[in-house]
Amino acid sequence: MSLDDSQHIADTAITIEQNFSDRELWDSYVHSHHCSSNYHLFGWRDVIERSFGHRCFYLAAQDATGKIVGVLPLVFMQSRIFGRFLVSLPFFNYGGLLCDRQEIGEALLSGAANLQKDLHSQSCELRHVKQWVGDMPTKQHKVVMVLDLADNAEAQWQGFNAKLRNQVRKAEKSGLTAEVGGKEFLDSFYAVFVRNMRDLGTPVYGRKFFKEVLRAFSDYSRIIVVHLEGKPIAAGLIVWFRDTVEIPWASSIRDYNRFCPNNLLYWTALQYALSNGFKKFDFGRSTPGEGTYKFKEQWGAQPIQLNWQYILPKGALLPELNTKNPKFNLAIKAWQKLPLSVSRFFGPHIVKNIP
Repeated sequence: MSLDDSQHIADTAITIEQNFSDRELWDSYVHSHHCSSNYHLFGWRDVIERSFGHRCFYLAAQDATGKIVGVLPLVFMQSRIFGRFLVSLPFFNYGGLLCDRQEIGEALLSGAANLQKDLHSQSCELRHVKQWVGDMPTKQHKVVMVLDLADNAEAQWQGFNAKLRNQVRKAEKSGLTAEVGGKEFLDSFYAVFVRNMRDLGTPVYGRKFFKEVLRAFSDYSRIIVVHLEGKPIAAGLIVWFRDTVEIPWASSIRDYNRFCPNNLLYWTALQYALSNGFKKFDFGRSTPGEGTYKFKEQWGAQPIQLNWQYILPKGALLPELNTKNPKFNLAIKAWQKLPLSVSRFFGPHIVKNIP
């Protein structure tokens, strides 16, 4: 089947459109589905295409009346270094199938498998929370840490242990201040982000990526910056969907760790969520037992298992494009030694192809 064709499921009168383009109908379905995430919204296609130039294939299942009954957003990534992959969705924690019934999901998976063959993709990765039934290879190596918010900031504060409260107070007593804003804080956010990613040995996203996030979701995103004597030393970008605020990107400059800037950053983000009536706070993805997991756990966040599931060619192995893969150890160590200007220039060209 060619990439421009639709797939018709005769026995259920369901048609699978491989390049659905009506964003209003798409988003209406996403908002109506109880399992949807922020990243199922059509606007993230705009962000990915504008920032990275990747081809996106937004599969939609429609019944005989044209009503959407299922969706599957896919992004095609290809490079000589990392290979060819379909991902739903890269760069974020969530994605995968949304559908009304089991057979509709199976039809969307069949459409994705056909697309994978046509594109000679090595795998199709679906970033599910709830595990899709059926025989699909699955990774359960990551969780997201989610906190149920209290009724108000004072109740939330009293729920923290003494050590955590003292760390926030230390940041404040050390002269750190936090501000919440929009695109006017992008440069400050990005300066901290570039430094932190270099120190971690990780190629950095381009500034354009975050600019596009703020552009596409200007009413659903904010930047938080922590300053010391006017200098940004920690920053995060929050987004929200329904009753949940998420902080997908947060960084601090390790030279100032003794002042606890991360604690003030996250407390400010929590205060923003509480003051605006949100019910949950998503601290993002972690590996159980590691440092970021423990940091998020101290705030009271609980782990929710992620189920990343795969469509693979027969005999293929699960992809291992992550910093825990030993073959990347030397590259990480070398990256940590690069001048910031070099990492800032080359990073976006590399990371755009790492899902």
